[in-house]
Amino acid sequence: MDVKTSNNLTEMIGKQKIINEHKILDRYSHDNSFTLPMRPRLVVQPHNADEVQKIVTWANQTKTPLVPVSSGEPHFRGDTVPSVPEAVIIDLRRMNKIIRIDRRNRMVLIEPGVTYAQLQPALAQEGLRLSTPLLPRQSKSVIASLLEREPTLVPKYSHTLLEPLRCLEVVWGNGEILRTGEAGGYYRTLEQQWEMGLAQVFSGGPGQVDYYRLVSGAQGSIGIVTWASVKCEILPKVHRFLFIPADNLKDLIECAYRLLKVRLGDEFLILNSANLAAILSRDADGIQALKNELPPWVIIMGIAGRDLFPEEKVDFQEKDTRDMVQQFGLELVPAVSGIGGGQLMSTILNPSPVPYWKLTYKGAYQDIFFMSTLDKVPEFVNTVFAAANALRYPASDIGIYLQPQHQGTSCHCEFNLPYNSGNKIEVDRVRELLETCSEALIKQGAYFSRPYGIWADMVYNRDAANKEMVRTIKGIFDPNNILNPGKLCF
Repeated sequence: MDVKTSNNLTEMIGKQKIINEHKILDRYSHDNSFTLPMRPRLVVQPHNADEVQKIVTWANQTKTPLVPVSSGEPHFRGDTVPSVPEAVIIDLRRMNKIIRIDRRNRMVLIEPGVTYAQLQPALAQEGLRLSTPLLPRQSKSVIASLLEREPTLVPKYSHTLLEPLRCLEVVWGNGEILRTGEAGGYYRTLEQQWEMGLAQVFSGGPGQVDYYRLVSGAQGSIGIVTWASVKCEILPKVHRFLFIPADNLKDLIECAYRLLKVRLGDEFLILNSANLAAILSRDADGIQALKNELPPWVIIMGIAGRDLFPEEKVDFQEKDTRDMVQQFGLELVPAVSGIGGGQLMSTILNPSPVPYWKLTYKGAYQDIFFMSTLDKVPEFVNTVFAAANALRYPASDIGIYLQPQHQGTSCHCEFNLPYNSGNKIEVDRVRELLETCSEALIKQGAYFSRPYGIWADMVYNRDAANKEMVRTIKGIFDPNNILNPGKLCF
């Protein structure tokens, strides 16, 4: 990028919004994944959608690669690291306005820089909350999380895998702006829509195309979202967390299916002892000690009562759940190993403390996550543990998180592999374990719906027709391939 090109960008958005300091650029050149480092040319920090559009238009004119980023550090998946030289990071964190909270329709309209730590307290003041992923980090963008389809904790409200995301304003890779869903109607401004009683609730369209799906799971390679509307939940007046412990995962699965079928409870997830200990402890020794005390597996359920008869609702759901659980030879309990439901609830319903909870045990980690169904998970567990034993990685350190989605019809399956990044032997071992397990799991039927890093080739090389279709869509909305080139199959 020559000086004249940089000057043109400066004239468009202002010098104060452009960063070229080497120390800052170095921070964007890598993350905590095994992605190869590459320093960007510049970082730009737009403050509104108009500036985003100007930057994208400039990038098309100069053929400059752009890498959108909306969450703060630390990053873990390689999607925010440039894959090609001379890329410009478009950092959206300055766009952090909560534009509107609509209590009547339970909707909130936010910019991409808004984090869970910022949004949840603001919603609580209006008697609302958002169903979140499992302990998102403090700096995690809400919109980025929803676009990347990170699983949320309440499967019965997960009507699609993009729930609770609704309407978007998108700057496509060609520089054009589109508002999706209900927001893409005939009224020019949001204010005009609000005056007409519209609340950006309906996500389909405009027309017969669900455009918002095109940018989901795309790692910023199709368009840049400048605001989104999100469906909220009523804040519970009474909320209890309960446990269903078991020594064997298979003992929990049939019970989980039954509870999910009748939609008892709100939060519903399954953790093994390693992950539950990592969530509840803030140092490595505490994690190791608690891991040895906790049951090997536990279903965690949150039962909520809202505006109408909250105590009565929670009481009858707890009774019905207890009766149902007993039919499977299990027990619904208020605490496990001295850890009460209230303690866990106050932890799990908030963003993670700093450092991020997965870093506490050994300082670094890698994740393997994919979609499947609950009944197949024991086979996947056996595959990962067998690979770990073959590579002399301690299987007892592997954290496992199972999150039913889409009202229990599917399941997010996640394996967390902690390691010491300062120990080359451990780094090489985890790198090999990550590759070996990923290949084995895909062959076994695991669906890697969010193919970061090495998973992209594994996924797209197995499906030539889908690969060609995705490239065709990219060519329509980003004809010059300026948005995050090198990711996915681009």
